[in-house]
Amino acid sequence: MSSRTADIDFTFAHELTVRASIRALAATGWALEDPLSFMVNDDDLYDWRTTTRDHTQDVLAILDAPENANHHVAVCIYHGKASTGGQLLFFPGRMTCSFIPTINRRRLPDSVEFTDLSWYMHTLVPPLLTVGLKSYEACDIGH
Repeated sequence: MSSRTADIDFTFAHELTVRASIRALAATGWALEDPLSFMVNDDDLYDWRTTTRDHTQDVLAILDAPENANHHVAVCIYHGKASTGGQLLFFPGRMTCSFIPTINRRRLPDSVEFTDLSWYMHTLVPPLLTVGLKSYEACDIGH
């Protein structure tokens, strides 16, 4: 069986904070995963850390801190009603981010391999428009 990689890359009209994106995505049912998983790539190791959701404000402050603006940062988000989620990866400069469906990836109804990217776009794009989404690109690649 082949493996697949899927992601949606977002480009914004201005710099975006992690906090603003999480707040916008909450409008369509997205929330930080519990336990809260996050990453600051300040050493090229992409080390993920986990904490409880009662530390949400501290984690968002770390991810949005000026000293981390030139590093990749990420957080896992989850859609409770749909039982799916993934990684929201922010690139240095915070003008772009990617969503990678890694938690119970939704698949197309007639395919056991292809990702239902349209479902993810339907729930991610509208709220991100409210925070300056300029364009997106989605892909699902078999290896």
